[in-house]
Amino acid sequence: MKRFWLACLTAGAMVSGLGVTHVALAEPPSSPNYIETEPFVTLPDGVRHPEGLAADPATGDIFVATFDFGPNSNKLLRYSRDGQLEAVRDFGATPLLGLEVAGGKVYILNFGAAKVQRMPVGFNAATPVEDVATIPPIGGAGTRTGGVSAVITYGPAAQPAPNAMVFDRAGNLYVSDSWQGAIFLVPPGCSSPCIATTFKQDPLLATAGFPPFGANGLAFNADQSVMYIANTGDDRVLAMNMADRSLSVLAESINGADGVLFTGGLLWVCANQSDTVMALNTNGRPVAFAGRFLGFTPQGAPKGLLFPASLAQVGDWMYVTNLALALTGQPGAEPEADTKLWTVSRFHIPH
Repeated sequence: MKRFWLACLTAGAMVSGLGVTHVALAEPPSSPNYIETEPFVTLPDGVRHPEGLAADPATGDIFVATFDFGPNSNKLLRYSRDGQLEAVRDFGATPLLGLEVAGGKVYILNFGAAKVQRMPVGFNAATPVEDVATIPPIGGAGTRTGGVSAVITYGPAAQPAPNAMVFDRAGNLYVSDSWQGAIFLVPPGCSSPCIATTFKQDPLLATAGFPPFGANGLAFNADQSVMYIANTGDDRVLAMNMADRSLSVLAESINGADGVLFTGGLLWVCANQSDTVMALNTNGRPVAFAGRFLGFTPQGAPKGLLFPASLAQVGDWMYVTNLALALTGQPGAEPEADTKLWTVSRFHIPH
């Protein structure tokens, strides 16, 4: 287990009464392991809070899903690899989270409906949405020990909260549930729609922290013997041994660990409360980081990264959604509240 404290940080506004501080990177450190980001696309006017992200390996198309509880409807967008908007599918009032591409389909975690859904990768505005699986309520509470004992109650009224997903090579789909402290399994042979089964539920997958999401981003190591799981509220990345489903802590103090992606022997982790993406080696040691918050353009789009949430890879490029979601509701406390246009950024993956 490794601990890491980001250097060169400047504290943002302290949220009165909650004790929550938004921390942003200051000027880039004089380190060869820092990677600058660049803009990829700005979402259309009125389309807010891009969260889910996936890429089609056959075409390089980028898929973006929105997580919006405001008056604007949620959407799934498809961009070409050169940033041209190709299609938009409306999902109404139900917020969306994780995305994956497999077998010519884009899989969608419909957070609002607690479902896994899918459409052809070449969807248009009228393409029907297919239900694949429902994430059931399983409830429960657990006691977490280790230095200090704590009783962790899973989620608001045990409501399902499907957040991220990943396929293994056999076609099994694993889904994290941030409020029920669980990983669900959707086998390839399930008759659509089916009910996902509980693969693992554990207090380590729940949280009493902030942001109030436990199990989040999922990724496999190269041989798929280990599943990496971000726990956002606990600022941790966990490692699950797939042979016996045992959990251990890989890395600590990653402020708002969110989306994860394993490539080139490194685990890339969105630290959404530090506005950066970190690269960990398989021992959990940080070896590089990308991006920082650099303020806003005159039009109100974030420069750099602001609440990075999900990752997708096309070739040597890593794409990052800037969720830019103000969570505390305290006026003036968070730069996210000043966002007027929402963006996806990218950076070149070093060799």
